[in-house]
Amino acid sequence: MNTFDDIDTLQQQSVAIAGLGGLGSNIAVMLTRSGVGHLLLIDYDTVEGSNLNRQHYMPRHIGRPKTEALAEQLREINPAVQLTIKYEKITAENAADLFRGWPLICEAMDEPAAKAMLINTLLPDAEKIIVAGSGMAGYGSANSIKTTRKMKRLYLCGDETSDMQNERMLAPRVQLCAAHQANMILRILLGEMDP
Repeated sequence: MNTFDDIDTLQQQSVAIAGLGGLGSNIAVMLTRSGVGHLLLIDYDTVEGSNLNRQHYMPRHIGRPKTEALAEQLREINPAVQLTIKYEKITAENAADLFRGWPLICEAMDEPAAKAMLINTLLPDAEKIIVAGSGMAGYGSANSIKTTRKMKRLYLCGDETSDMQNERMLAPRVQLCAAHQANMILRILLGEMDP
């Protein structure tokens, strides 16, 4: 496939992003810059000053819903991008409905329990592929961040060991993990299923 075919293919594709913090906000920007045509953005949080060290927000966004602040930025990057926005907390009870019709999901939630809930709730649906993040805290070697295929329809990006409960989340490793997730999503959209 040549580059022009890739661009046309990506403009026709859709990706859902669960969580718009350090991973999700950066993933959304990368996918928009790469030409993905339609994104579903789901988060229930607002931008706080403490988010600015690693999330794709600016001081002017503080106090605004992350969905709204990120949508504004994505439309500045690519006015043609289609956005579906849901300002809602993802739970085991509503996840299936929130992601109905979205086969490719980028898991970018903060809490390990929420990550596990999303994967356990959605992965039994044979139509779904999930690209998740785990292990990007601290300032350890960038070379430990990697993408692995854990199951046929589950990919995991990160070092799988660093713990945000014990280490501070810093921009470089968070963005590295986000880049791994965005790159794997692009590979899947373009027919490359191996990491």
